[in-house]
Amino acid sequence: MSTRPPLPPFTLETARQKVQAAEDAWNTRDPEKVSLAYTEDSVWRNRDSFVTGRAAIRELLTRKWRRELDYALRKELWAYEGNRIAVRFQYECHDADGQWWRSYGNELWEFDENGLMARREASINDVPIDEGDRRIHGPRPEAERGQGIPLR
Repeated sequence: MSTRPPLPPFTLETARQKVQAAEDAWNTRDPEKVSLAYTEDSVWRNRDSFVTGRAAIRELLTRKWRRELDYALRKELWAYEGNRIAVRFQYECHDADGQWWRSYGNELWEFDENGLMARREASINDVPIDEGDRRIHGPRPEAERGQGIPLR
């Protein structure tokens, strides 16, 4: 069985590390890489989609990043306790027609003893924006890592 440090129970420092690792992975837009952070039988609610298992997660992410072009994400730790972490996030992307979007959301994460995510609940709202209103341009710069993001 593989482990995915940091492992629960989380401290403030390790919860922040877990959130930053998730942000970094999602910004690769690589469904295979991202899916390895989840248990084989991980249960997800993502918007109105309900999926179970790593293979279904890969499929969902593949579809997502085919639609959400130039995707760039920021996550911020909201709360943590034991093996659970709550996160708020924003990401920006554009669709095939060139419309830019900013998506705001909250996630609830539950981890197994090996540090793999066993459950993810995500609520997400989308707002159309002009390209000139973008705030997130690519992965987080090194100087900002681990500091969270000013969410407006």
